[in-house]
Amino acid sequence: MKCVPLAILMLAVVGAAHASPAPSPCPGETTVDMRACAARSLNQSNAQLLRKLPRTVFLQWQEATREACARAYTDNQGGTLYPQLLISCDDQLNRALLKQFQPLVP
Repeated sequence: MKCVPLAILMLAVVGAAHASPAPSPCPGETTVDMRACAARSLNQSNAQLLRKLPRTVFLQWQEATREACARAYTDNQGGTLYPQLLISCDDQLNRALLKQFQPLVP
């Protein structure tokens, strides 16, 4: 039953993140450069989420986002950009969730 609230949260966040893809914060010259930059960004958003969520919830979140991103980019599997797409997708979902922790009052 614990997965039901997480699944609902995932649907809300995935819908929001998929509706308007964010511009890449990693305009590298090569795929390797872009992947390294995206990995740094993902590591940063993972660290931020670990400060907000209990470890068990964070691990469930990671598992759910990895599966969702893999499904979202199934058609690109095997391509050279596939790892980049997965890393960027995970990071975008993390950042969408992090926005939910921001106060409503500016």
